[in-house]
Amino acid sequence: MHGADPVLSPLWVLPFAALLLSIAILPLFAAHFWHRRYPLVCLVLAAPVVAYFTYVDPHRLSETALDYVSFIILLGSLFVVTSGVVVEGGITASPLGNTLYLATGAFIANAIGTTGASMLLIRPLIRANKHRHKISHVFIFFIFLVSNIGGALTPLGDPPLFLGYLEGVPFTWTFRLVPEWLTTVCIVLAVFFVFDTIMARGETVADESFEVRTAGRLRLDGKRNLLYLAGVVLCIFIDRPLRELGMLAMALLSYQTTPESVHDRNEFSLGPIREVAILFAGIFATMIPALVVLQQNGASLGVDEPWEFFWATGLLSSFLDNAPTYLTFLSAARGLGLPADVVGVPNHILAAISCGAVFMGANSYIGNGPNFMVKAIVEENGIEMPSFFGYMAYSCMILVPSFIVVTFLFFR
Repeated sequence: MHGADPVLSPLWVLPFAALLLSIAILPLFAAHFWHRRYPLVCLVLAAPVVAYFTYVDPHRLSETALDYVSFIILLGSLFVVTSGVVVEGGITASPLGNTLYLATGAFIANAIGTTGASMLLIRPLIRANKHRHKISHVFIFFIFLVSNIGGALTPLGDPPLFLGYLEGVPFTWTFRLVPEWLTTVCIVLAVFFVFDTIMARGETVADESFEVRTAGRLRLDGKRNLLYLAGVVLCIFIDRPLRELGMLAMALLSYQTTPESVHDRNEFSLGPIREVAILFAGIFATMIPALVVLQQNGASLGVDEPWEFFWATGLLSSFLDNAPTYLTFLSAARGLGLPADVVGVPNHILAAISCGAVFMGANSYIGNGPNFMVKAIVEENGIEMPSFFGYMAYSCMILVPSFIVVTFLFFR
């Protein structure tokens, strides 16, 4: 814990590991039990951690609770606001059309964050592709590019970079990451184009004619909600509790002023955000010991090369909250005593930490908040998504080789 507090036993990481295994395994082998009892599973695994830290370190527990509240209010506000925007037409569900859409989403993520871009853009992509037969891969790549990798160029893009900005990293410093960002985005987009081209070969003539009819001119309903969306993004720069109150106000205004017909066209319900809120309550609670153990041992991990920072930050960000993981390795880098360019570390080290935290949040469903949210929205629209391990099979086959290329190009 803090200062002279005793060293925490690594055994306290077991509830977090058990929750991850539950999320990964129970939907496969006990789906009925999981869908009915996952709140109970989260409660049972989180309870001993909460009880221990209530007694030993209540300050850390309260800070984690506040972080969770901020996280779920941001996610929930964006979910409600973007549910009031209906985008129709302008999207062709061809391999080229999908590729251009994902590229656009990766770019937009830098302006409204990976969470905002994910919530705004996922429903139009679902509508455009729903007539196709094998389309789950489209949304997997959406998580890769829009929900994660795309947000590496501004502090607005992803929470770790915003924390870096609060730590003193200049707002424009992240523009240095354009080469790493562009390389990674282009590799993943190229793989997607080839993959989607192969998967689209089985579409029928009727499917293709539906695609032509539904593309058409871009139509946008609920434009008022774009102002509320901008309001939520601007609230990020305000300190709590005004930040959270502002976000809730935007969500309430959106909900009250959006016609029911617009919500119906988006098939709006609170089911996805309810599921994410419960699961991440368990994740935030049980990951406290994991973060404590990481902080206690961060300086002794022997990480001192850019590629080591890239992979160490990234692999832990795949399963832990990437924001505190970013801060932990930033602190470890400061302790190396290397020539400092910004916030006490060299530029190339900070670039490795930043890219690792942002890029590798795509490695699992729980690596970044929007990942699970996108999965829940897609599944609520009747589209089957891969299991936890199924998704990671995609990330291991596609993202890991891409990150190896990035390592040799930029972080050797």
